[in-house]
Amino acid sequence: MSTLGKKTVEDLNVKGKNVLVRCDFNVPMKDGKITNDNRIVAALPTIQKLIENGGRVVLCSHLGKPKNGPEEKFSLAAVAGRLSELLGKDVVFANDDNVTGENAKAAVAAMQDGDVVLLQNTRFRKEETKNLPEFSKDLADLVGENSAYVNDAFGSAHRAHCSTAGVTDYIKDTAVGYLMEKEIRYLGNAVNDPVRPFVAILGGAKVADKLNVIDNLLNKVDTLIIGGGMAYTFLAAKGCEVGKSLVDNEKIDYCKDMMKKAEEKGVSLLLPVDTVVVDSFPDPIDAEIATEVVASEAIPADKEGLDIGPKTCELFGEAVKSAKTVVWNGPMGVFENPILAAGTKSVAKALAETDATTVIGGGDSAAAVMQMGFADKMTHISTGGGASLEYLEGKELPGIACIANA
Repeated sequence: MSTLGKKTVEDLNVKGKNVLVRCDFNVPMKDGKITNDNRIVAALPTIQKLIENGGRVVLCSHLGKPKNGPEEKFSLAAVAGRLSELLGKDVVFANDDNVTGENAKAAVAAMQDGDVVLLQNTRFRKEETKNLPEFSKDLADLVGENSAYVNDAFGSAHRAHCSTAGVTDYIKDTAVGYLMEKEIRYLGNAVNDPVRPFVAILGGAKVADKLNVIDNLLNKVDTLIIGGGMAYTFLAAKGCEVGKSLVDNEKIDYCKDMMKKAEEKGVSLLLPVDTVVVDSFPDPIDAEIATEVVASEAIPADKEGLDIGPKTCELFGEAVKSAKTVVWNGPMGVFENPILAAGTKSVAKALAETDATTVIGGGDSAAAVMQMGFADKMTHISTGGGASLEYLEGKELPGIACIANA
């Protein structure tokens, strides 16, 4: 039995049953070809478990954001092909534009134990993102009575859509898949039951994106490190000169409140002490660019801060060394430019060298860790950017809340 409080695939008896599985196959595509199959690979353990246990596996997922109903470029046909290769068995692709049409019905009706069918992009149905009962019911009817539902799409768990939540109104035997279980365990335990000292590192461009995350984490962490573009609003709130750096003037008072809250709670809140500055933002983003390092509290009026400096790299690295749990969300600078990637790389390296449980909260920080070759040194890299952020905010995610309790 799972320690999550939710049923998992281990708790289901699927022999001879149709099992609708919501995966996250929202993979990057170029010219009809998949450019990165990480998300497909991540779904394999759950799919293989259901096959081995004699389930009849009906997979569904969205891909991209089709605006006008069905569009060829958002078809899941390429995903079906790649899945067939990875599973070493035929995956039948039901290519109905309305997802649950005649092809899907025929494919599901013809299934034997251990067979796999992939449905067309769930967002080809307008009802999907509005969580309207018609599509939820169509999905449930497709797999029929005495079926089961497994949600393994953490990247979409923060959205209440038909295929992530609504369908559970009509299918009662529900569980989370292995990928979802891992996300809940690592992110959930890190935030709600961390081994201390607990350090959180937040970066990225805007304070506005992380308001609730900062607020929630200040109730839980021992140290909160703030880097990236959002650090300049905090520095401005302290009365520092930040030049042309990104500042959200509407959030100055919020930053003052958060620094006061940190003090009251005895949380060590670390901001950059030195900054890598440039004359103007690189265009294109990876352009050669002249940089200099200045003190963070006195950035020249004509300069813009785009990465943390070497002293800050040392400061942040030291804070991570003694940690037992570290959660990181958001890069330290414009890491897409190699000249401005040193700060992000130094944090990734510090995490790679610590014995702490290290959880990377999706999005750009996950991309940076993979790109810089540190992925295999992290305890867990989240597959969901938006979902992991909402988890760090302390929100209950609809795609998890709807699953039966263990």
